[in-house]
Amino acid sequence: MKMNFNLNLVQTQKLIMTPELKQAIEILQYNAQELNEFIEEELLNNPILEKLSNAATDQEETQPLKVDNDVEAEPDYEYDLDKGIKKEIDWEEMINYFEDARPMGNVSYDFDQEFSYDNFVAAEETLKDYLLMQLKFAKLEKRFYNIGEFIIESINDNGYLEINMEETAEFFKLSLDELETLIRLIQSFDPPGVGARDLKECLLIQMYQQGFEDSIEEILVKDYIEDLGQKRFAQIAKKINETVERVQLAYDYIKTLEPKPGRLFASMRDVRYIVPDVYVEKVKGEYVIAVNEAANPRLQINGFYKAMLKNVNRDELTSDYLNKNLQAALRIIKSIEQRRNTIYKVCKAIIEYQYEFFEKGLLYLKPLNLKDIADEVEVHESTVSRAVNGKYIQCPNGLFEIKYFFQSGVKGASGEGVSSESVKIVIKEMIDGENSKKPLSDQYLTDELNRKGINISRRTVAKYRDELNIPPSSKRKRF
Repeated sequence: MKMNFNLNLVQTQKLIMTPELKQAIEILQYNAQELNEFIEEELLNNPILEKLSNAATDQEETQPLKVDNDVEAEPDYEYDLDKGIKKEIDWEEMINYFEDARPMGNVSYDFDQEFSYDNFVAAEETLKDYLLMQLKFAKLEKRFYNIGEFIIESINDNGYLEINMEETAEFFKLSLDELETLIRLIQSFDPPGVGARDLKECLLIQMYQQGFEDSIEEILVKDYIEDLGQKRFAQIAKKINETVERVQLAYDYIKTLEPKPGRLFASMRDVRYIVPDVYVEKVKGEYVIAVNEAANPRLQINGFYKAMLKNVNRDELTSDYLNKNLQAALRIIKSIEQRRNTIYKVCKAIIEYQYEFFEKGLLYLKPLNLKDIADEVEVHESTVSRAVNGKYIQCPNGLFEIKYFFQSGVKGASGEGVSSESVKIVIKEMIDGENSKKPLSDQYLTDELNRKGINISRRTVAKYRDELNIPPSSKRKRF
């Protein structure tokens, strides 16, 4: 067998991830908060970038939520942003292109004028402040006040005490009985149940304050709280020699107690609001889409560097620096515009497909997968997935995560699909209207849904019921 070496020229095709494509993919999957953090970081790193001024934005658009459905997407920028830095570039033409471009769905927005009444709320009283105020009015020896303050400071936000009894008693040179007495005093404070060391003690404190000493309720909490949580009423009744109805009434009372007394003092400042990425409004019978510009401010080329690019003496160091930063800036601007356009197209396709949902409500939500929208928008499924991940849409029906519209489903009588969310609504309505003494079984629910033309199995009904956090019929039964 003869072996030799040859030189052959072979032409092949392969997909290469350019820096521009990588950045576009990364920016597309950002939600509003992540995109803002990315923009702030780039503004610090790249002096050529700056936020578009409010005055310029106001001149461009005066009607904030109107988007023309006939507007076509921006044409792709014709320059190769990845070409070598030694090649001559027409800087002025590049800048003018992006200066004249207008994104789809531009919204007038002035961040400086935005305010929330939550920011004007006076200083809030915390749980610890409330307890310390009550401690001041308690009749205690002077040396016990500091210990009481330490105990209150050891109470967490849910109202539970978190200390080691032995270490605390040794540190303050107290006996365990003295420390326990001081804790009992603080447990008598408002709100009821505060200062407990576990759930059982929390419930018992509230029961004693309401006069339920030596009662069936006390026995259930002390000895059968786990069985009570599983609604094993018949077994408990047999053990304590009581009727099932009496155990169930005790359970109903125990459910009214507060398991986390500290949450009554939860701060409104801890509330996190969802900022929609897309707004949908119905205007003159048609749905109008607007990508939220407030969630991601627009960028432009800094005026100082713009003037420098037109008048610069083309020395090598200056040209290299400007080339590097300008190409990075244009990549970011283009990627953000592409993100906006992609989200707009995906949401437009979703609205067209789920039109009956927007018109009639949740029961008319259709099964939908990523491939359906990807084919409509003419992009890859992964692009649709990135475009909807972690993003929200505000519409007349409410605020929804965009992924909510991608539902699995079952077959209906007409052959068309029925979304799983619509089936869950029907199941919940049936269970809400059931006789509590004779709750509907999963098999009965399955038969009823099949009669209504929804082809579904008993196992699927049980799965949907679990997802709704509805217990089985045996645990819903009232005696």
